[in-house]
Amino acid sequence: MTALSPLEQKSTEESPQTEHHEDHRLFGLTAFLVADGMTFAGFFAAYLTYKAVNPLSPDAIYELELPLPTLNTILLLISSATFHRAGQSLKRNEANTCQRWLLITSALGLAFLISQMVEYFTLPFGLTDNLYASTFYALTGFHGLHVTLGALMILIIWWQSRSPGGRVTKDNTFPLEAVELYWHFVDGIWVVLFIILYLL
Repeated sequence: MTALSPLEQKSTEESPQTEHHEDHRLFGLTAFLVADGMTFAGFFAAYLTYKAVNPLSPDAIYELELPLPTLNTILLLISSATFHRAGQSLKRNEANTCQRWLLITSALGLAFLISQMVEYFTLPFGLTDNLYASTFYALTGFHGLHVTLGALMILIIWWQSRSPGGRVTKDNTFPLEAVELYWHFVDGIWVVLFIILYLL
């Protein structure tokens, strides 16, 4: 029986540690989304608290039209479904189909932003008119920034999922899954925002 040299023994002992290492990417993403959600929660809580303690005068709050916000809600909900279809296509190793769904999702996000800009130009109040106006622009603008970043990330994933040569593949789905989770988070925030600003 041949004895192992000290160097070989050390290599054998260390190999299990080098082969196995924990993947904390999902934990990091979840922590980021929780922190981001708390930022939105702070906006929501401040607005609802002030509205309850110091009711706005009739001339300081406006009756908002619902068609455009409702359209925006539908666009984002559909985009969540199309993003999910993209992920399912990637898992079936259908890169071209995945890319088509990603482009549709990004286009829906862009349509949301255009619709929101149209609403801004038709609102009867400005950013600094009163607390309601400032809160409205702060919340919708902050959310719009998230949609913009999400749409850009979707386009990056679209490019990285090309076949051949893409880094996002059936065997490496985490980048797509991470952006999908972020996108669902952004959509969920909009639903809460829609209820608070437009329906309550």
